[in-house]
Amino acid sequence: MYNKDTSKTQELTYELKVKDAMDTDYITVNSSTTMKSLRDILKKKRILGVPVLDDGILVGIISIEDYVKCMENGRLDDIVGNIMTKDVISIFEDEPLVNAVRNFEKYHFTRFPVLTREDNKLVGIVSKIDTIKGILKKLEDAYEMNKESNKFPTRCLINELIADGTCLELKYFVEGKNFEKAGNASTRLKKSLKKLGISSQITRRITISTYEAEINIVSYTDNGEITARVNSDDITVIISDNGPGIEDVKQAMTPGYSNAPGWVRELGFGAGMGLPNMKKFSDEMNVDTVVGKGTTIKLVFKINE
Repeated sequence: MYNKDTSKTQELTYELKVKDAMDTDYITVNSSTTMKSLRDILKKKRILGVPVLDDGILVGIISIEDYVKCMENGRLDDIVGNIMTKDVISIFEDEPLVNAVRNFEKYHFTRFPVLTREDNKLVGIVSKIDTIKGILKKLEDAYEMNKESNKFPTRCLINELIADGTCLELKYFVEGKNFEKAGNASTRLKKSLKKLGISSQITRRITISTYEAEINIVSYTDNGEITARVNSDDITVIISDNGPGIEDVKQAMTPGYSNAPGWVRELGFGAGMGLPNMKKFSDEMNVDTVVGKGTTIKLVFKINE
């Protein structure tokens, strides 16, 4: 049984971009730098590794672990280009921070070079520490905003309406293949739920679930819709698209499984956590899919305050 409780920290990893947390004050070396010179740089700057650039192009990563192995093998006169890791795993600056967190777990690295999507230019380094600092800064900003908003407390609008039954429907359109706008719908829904007075805990669960759904729409389809129906007892979110459908729902529910095309993976998406996270954070989930026609997912979030 999954724990459906979410923290503000989890929510922020979806909301923040890598560029919001990365370190832009970084040191680089070139492939002709000697390992002795690298030792002096690591010691002086108190860092654990640096990107390797030749003519402004990222060609590798060299770490203190590489230096230690090199020292043990008596190769301190060798150059960085012969020792560095050449198959560099990088991340784009406009990716959600949650992708960096997932990569830390997947590859067990402590840092990743950050590139621009347009020209693959190195613009920063993101580490686990940078991720924590970025989240803490955002938490601090959110705390200050909450202090201001609490001066004018609100109650859920739905509960204030006088009727035998009420339902507010919020609809958001999602453009397929447009990763620059990926996450806009879930962010707008989050802001709307906050204005309605929906609790932070439920809002976070809905935000994470709809973000995963939105990424799926962008990755696999030409367009789709996210509709949230807010009642006094629950919130129902319906995600529909005209995509290829899901051939094996059970397999798609396996954490880490993904059949995202190569170009989607190259953009930093398609981590295979979409459906598992939707199920994890919702109280009820139903998947209706037809191969070649599309998919409709219904998520229910109960309001228990």
